[in-house]
Amino acid sequence: MNSQNRAVGIIPVRYESTRLPGKALIDLCGKTMIQRVWEGAREAQLLDALFIATDSERIRHECESFGATVVMPEGAFNSGTDRIAAAAAMLSDSYEIIVNIQGDEPLLKGATVDSLIEALERNPSAQIATPVQRCDDMREFHNPSVVKVVKTAKDRALYFSRAPVPLTRSNDSDNYVQYFKHIGLYAYRRAALQQFVSLPPSPLERIEHLEQLRLLEEGVWYHCLEIQETLVAVDTAEDAEQVRLLLEQASDNGGL
Repeated sequence: MNSQNRAVGIIPVRYESTRLPGKALIDLCGKTMIQRVWEGAREAQLLDALFIATDSERIRHECESFGATVVMPEGAFNSGTDRIAAAAAMLSDSYEIIVNIQGDEPLLKGATVDSLIEALERNPSAQIATPVQRCDDMREFHNPSVVKVVKTAKDRALYFSRAPVPLTRSNDSDNYVQYFKHIGLYAYRRAALQQFVSLPPSPLERIEHLEQLRLLEEGVWYHCLEIQETLVAVDTAEDAEQVRLLLEQASDNGGL
């Protein structure tokens, strides 16, 4: 399938990180994390361009060393989405779809990026496409660091939460529900991204500390795309070690 709309991928990266300072530059089996994210995103067939957006000269030098194109939007940004929007404003307005590719997803594959772009093209009423995965581990389900999503049968997001939702109050097998966790990647239509930065943080966004609730409260349609691939967002040293183990296993199996 060929993309009907011009699409650009932007990877927002900052050097500072509360739980793992400088995490973009940590070594993951011979490559920095940001290089692994960029290489995975670069596999996408439907991106017309790919940029890294940062405020750090150290990160810029690292990214340029492996061939990435870097933009450095000026200003203080409250979120990665704000940085994405500022970077997009520096680029051609011919890009109808802007893909926010998190800089801490070193196992990302280009096929996932392509699937988000395709999801928007299949669903013209959706303004944002975002991946979700089945959550069968109850420790994850009750972990506030893991964002849960409730969606309709037609895959429209109803709510994102750090709480374990939907709450199951019965052990009756007839009431079984599949739980889903949210993966923080987004393919935005340009108008939706512009709408995001034009609005103040919403009440639910402030309560949950989840920026995706800002547009959801405005009634914006998030299309949830279920994916199967293994992804590990690196927020801690433990996450980084888990990624190293997965990369080593993949290398032993000829996957890298």
